[in-house]
Amino acid sequence: MSEQNTSGAGVVPPSTEPPRTTATLTAESVPAWRRIMSGSVGRNLGLVVALLVLVIVGAVSAPDTFLSVSNILTILRQASIIGVVSIGMTLVIIAGGIDLSVGSVLGLASVVAALAAVQDLADQMHWIVMVVIALAVGVGAGLINGVVIAYGKVVAFMATLAMLVAARGLAEIFAERRTLQVGNRDFIEFMNLDFLGVDILIWIFALVAALGWIVLNRTTFGRRTVAIGGNREAARLAGINVKRHTMWLYAISGLTAGIAAVMYLGRTTAGTSTHGTLLELDAIAAVVVGGTLLVGGRGTITGTVFGVLIFATLTNVFVQNNLTSSVQAVAKGIIIVVAVLLQQRFSRPTGRG
Repeated sequence: MSEQNTSGAGVVPPSTEPPRTTATLTAESVPAWRRIMSGSVGRNLGLVVALLVLVIVGAVSAPDTFLSVSNILTILRQASIIGVVSIGMTLVIIAGGIDLSVGSVLGLASVVAALAAVQDLADQMHWIVMVVIALAVGVGAGLINGVVIAYGKVVAFMATLAMLVAARGLAEIFAERRTLQVGNRDFIEFMNLDFLGVDILIWIFALVAALGWIVLNRTTFGRRTVAIGGNREAARLAGINVKRHTMWLYAISGLTAGIAAVMYLGRTTAGTSTHGTLLELDAIAAVVVGGTLLVGGRGTITGTVFGVLIFATLTNVFVQNNLTSSVQAVAKGIIIVVAVLLQQRFSRPTGRG
């Protein structure tokens, strides 16, 4: 026999709806547009709009040349080298790190690959030897950064700043402050190929970006990278070998610097210690504008690609209109500040405070 309600008639039966917690109420109070804009879709949409605005400005200010196929390919070609470096930088920054040495490592890799001994070996065997040497130098420098940061517990800013100075100095010593010409014609011809009408440098950038996207979004390595950037201690307690992972992240950053060095060699037919000067600043700027948080824990390869294209398009618009590099620098600075302000605005918790 079922129990009787002895408290009298008119008692309202308990509700079957789940309780409305403070978090639920807070989430419901947030405007839909802000929830969309705070996600990756909204951030990438904003980048697309910014890029389209620059394209419109370029088309209006230089109607005869800006939208030509040759000029569009020029923009992509100029974006390719910085784009490759930015892919590796994105992974490092998502994990809460920074790499100030990529420009100097690029210069060092280009010099070592263009040394007479290396070129003689390439002539005897195959020009791929130069590529392997450049990549090895990049990975080696990145591993040194990673070991010093992860196991030596040196702050990433200081460790990579030291590598920036040391790598540039080594490049000057090896090159004896000279420009080393690349004499292997097969290498030069390959690096200046057009495949389906598109420069090989652009294809390399596209391939590196695609591989970076796969690593970040479709592998355990990528998920661990985001976890480390979000909460380093929680990632360690979850069983992630944070030190080893950090070491490999900087190795990847060095690898992309080595790839960029090969692209520089093919584009300029020379190795010099001045290659890649201040390239690290351009890479960091592109990554930040692309929506990656400087404190780590959030970022996308797609956003970085758009960030690189925005800066490359902006530079081309200024060149088309005969504006000075000083004006370009001011405009880039404004864009970076706006990007950081937007990050702070939309990355805040949705609760009060």
